[in-house]
Amino acid sequence: MIIKKYIGKTEEAAAELARQELGRDAVIMNVKKNIPKGLAKFFRKESVEVTAAVDELVLEESAKDVPDFAKLQEAMRGDVAPAPDSKAAKAEAAKRVLAEKNQVILEEKESVREKPKEETEAQTNAIEQKLSDLQKLLEKQVQAAETAEKEKKSGKKKKISDKNKAYLRLIRSQMKNNEVDEIYIEQILEEIEDSIKNDASLDNVLSGVYQKIVLKIGRPHLIDLHAKKKKYIFFIGPTGVGKTTTIAKLASMLKLSSKAKVALVTSDTYRIAAVEQLKTYANILGVPLSVVYSAGEMTEAFEELKKYDLVLIDTAGRSHNNKEQKEDIHGLLETVPEEEREVFLVMSATTKYRDLVKISQSYSEITKYSLIFTKLDETDAVGNILNIRMLTGASLSYVSWGQNVPDDIGKVDAQKMAKQLLGGNS
Repeated sequence: MIIKKYIGKTEEAAAELARQELGRDAVIMNVKKNIPKGLAKFFRKESVEVTAAVDELVLEESAKDVPDFAKLQEAMRGDVAPAPDSKAAKAEAAKRVLAEKNQVILEEKESVREKPKEETEAQTNAIEQKLSDLQKLLEKQVQAAETAEKEKKSGKKKKISDKNKAYLRLIRSQMKNNEVDEIYIEQILEEIEDSIKNDASLDNVLSGVYQKIVLKIGRPHLIDLHAKKKKYIFFIGPTGVGKTTTIAKLASMLKLSSKAKVALVTSDTYRIAAVEQLKTYANILGVPLSVVYSAGEMTEAFEELKKYDLVLIDTAGRSHNNKEQKEDIHGLLETVPEEEREVFLVMSATTKYRDLVKISQSYSEITKYSLIFTKLDETDAVGNILNIRMLTGASLSYVSWGQNVPDDIGKVDAQKMAKQLLGGNS
């Protein structure tokens, strides 16, 4: 694993410097803003420092002057599934590359026909040597791919040193303490085993696992003011997880920070306190609130709210085991065309994992969604967030803690979460 730091005016500029040196496989592991203090702020501008990492094997492959075997290499690394007839596909790919090279060689031969005989023969021999070397290289690549495929089918794995096994046991224990499901722990560790060198240090092994977790968590999917069509934002989930407070926090953030024109709608008429709570927030923020009792009233409310940038919709907490209540939620969602709505499933980080599984799978039956987790201040373990992300494939978006509006909410920070899962400072 190669880890380097790059400094640029913006995060994008620094990340581009990293990709230029380390290649497109480089992963951004940390981002830090450098803000000059004291007198220095008059002479130096703000900058962004990114820490990027790349596997040494990937870097070495990208540095070689060889034909583009990107797809083959991806298959060898296990990044893509092999084709049904992988051997035939590889042979066909090799033939195509050879055909292209043959064409180039023929053109080179044509260009030297008019030259003196000795020079022509020397160049022809050089060209034929190139072709021979290329063919050997292709055969070697195909053979390596076939060997890797056979080993994969037979279950044969790279032998891991006792030292690395000890490191992985430590990491496995730490992730388990953070309540990451054993299935996902093994999946993550198996994916990095082949890239770990036998003489790797604990820092290198830890860095590989950290990088893999960051990739698994992914970039947060946030409410996008520029996506004009996605203006109706529904918040669904079980009762008691903090949907109403979460909506108030997001409305405050969008109105105060982004100057968005926000409107609120609530269909949670089962709890009078919920309506009053949201009405209080709406009055403080100076935004309109519509209370609806049915899908028909929801449609009428939307007609009056077309001039707003975003409409945030609170729904009643429903039992994921109640089929009729799930149908009510589905009916409300259907009042808005799919291309004009976004849905966020709000769940508490304190809920037991098996219940989170049932809740997420139940709502998956009626709609696609992104994930919001609340009450992070009430738990020390965040493994369930990674578990549900990997179980559902749904994007993580926001996390919240405490009752302060609008302060106690933020986007999911993959780097911070990965550090926490591995026992680092969060």
